Amino acid sequence: MRIPLSLSPRACWLTLSILLIGCGGGGGGGGSSSSSSNQPGLDAESGWQPGVFLPSETYAARCESPRRGINPASGRAYADVQGSALDEKNWLRSWTNELYLWYDEVEDRDPADYGVLEYFDLLVTSQLTETGARKDNFHFSLPSADWQSMTQSGVALGYGLQWAVIDGVPPREVVVAYWDQASAEGLPPRGTRVVSVDGIDVVWANDAASVDALNAAFFPSVAGEAHAFTFESAGGQRSTITLTASAVATDPVQHVGIIDAAMARKVGYLLFTDHIATAESELKQAIESLAAEGIDELVLDLRYNGGGLLAIASQLAYMIAGQVPTIGRDFERLQFNDKYPETNPVTGEPLVPVPFFDTTLGFSSLPVGLPLPSLDLQRVFVLTGATTCSASESIINGLRGVDVEVIQVGGTTCGKPYGFYPTDNCATTYFSIQFQGANDKGFGDYPAGFTPGGEGPAGVAGCQVADDFGRDLGDPAEWRLSAALNFIETGSCEGDLVGVSSLRADGGALRAAGRDRDARVLKPSWRQNRILDVRGER
Repeated sequence: MRIPLSLSPRACWLTLSILLIGCGGGGGGGGSSSSSSNQPGLDAESGWQPGVFLPSETYAARCESPRRGINPASGRAYADVQGSALDEKNWLRSWTNELYLWYDEVEDRDPADYGVLEYFDLLVTSQLTETGARKDNFHFSLPSADWQSMTQSGVALGYGLQWAVIDGVPPREVVVAYWDQASAEGLPPRGTRVVSVDGIDVVWANDAASVDALNAAFFPSVAGEAHAFTFESAGGQRSTITLTASAVATDPVQHVGIIDAAMARKVGYLLFTDHIATAESELKQAIESLAAEGIDELVLDLRYNGGGLLAIASQLAYMIAGQVPTIGRDFERLQFNDKYPETNPVTGEPLVPVPFFDTTLGFSSLPVGLPLPSLDLQRVFVLTGATTCSASESIINGLRGVDVEVIQVGGTTCGKPYGFYPTDNCATTYFSIQFQGANDKGFGDYPAGFTPGGEGPAGVAGCQVADDFGRDLGDPAEWRLSAALNFIETGSCEGDLVGVSSLRADGGALRAAGRDRDARVLKPSWRQNRILDVRGER
């Protein structure tokens, strides 16, 4: 992953993606095809004929480098047989034409002209949204072994923390957003600024070599890789710490407890950062503890939750709402491309909505079928930001679909009503948008995200409040949590936050403290999407 640091404030705009986008426009992923791919008729080398697609299974598992032995994910032997890179590309071409949500917007190029992953990058719509953004920013691939390790165990290479980019252009501001484990004694606390890495000025460095070096340091690629980070505290004190990359397990559920405040209603708080398999057991335990406390309100902190397994989102939504509003109702209805109005093309079964799952599904160490606890709440306060994406947005949309009141506090979410089934072929797992999700009321049109206090169908009651990097997550005085507590007490966004008067704007409403955009916490693409697993289809 690369951090969005550009060479100058005006040189180019770098999006939050896996790769740092260079200045001057199109790279290999978005370039036009060669002349041969624009000519009609049969290509002598590849057998490519524009608009003619054989079934993808014709080429499935025909690999240039077939795997041998047992697939640890399935416990069965790999199906790979000897094939070629062209077979792999022909599979991608046919698979995209069959399942991609916008298959009719993909330019049909001759696969012989490209490398396998280069070709996959081109199998995507070039259309733009009404705001001028790319329609599909969610197209990526991973080595299958990495995907299995990351989603099932939460283990990924890194330093065990997440960076927040407040400003990605000089003068840049990058701070510690949170640590992946609840215990981070002796390490720089949340909000600590990074001023240099390996002697390179993070704030002002403005040459390509420095930017590349910073990208490599912030997001290491090799275990054991070490870099010297110079941090600056809120008080101006500086310290240099050498961070060494290693395989780190993410703790997706942290800071669970009761807000210790003199309030008439008992308020629970839960920080949830990733919809990964290990979250199933942790969420069950967290909700059981909050239910035992008899909470009246819940503040669910999703500001840094980019998404993941949709079934985990469904389970959490059920545990918030309980059986009464969810029984017989749909958490999310899947809408595939127009070739499949009634059938799920991945499972081959009749198209059935994702329900509100009320039992464990076997994602974690828990056995399948254990009843889930519930809080039976009629409303929930959700803390959001620009990194609140996909499966996290499904929680908001799914609860609103069954008339559980959602009060949103923070910033506009990222806007990803789309999802996919990860699909392995020849040791690479591909992620290509295959469906759009809608709630029980049929609403799923929020490509610009949910906005607290906003208007229209994607506007949600609530308060726009900046992220507060000067306080720990779960601190009642932290701006977003304090705004939620204020709303619980007063029923509106009006009034002062605890010890913070600077957030007041004209009319007394809580606004974004002078910032017109939210800080972004950069995560790998597999932690920023809506992912379906066949276990979530039952």
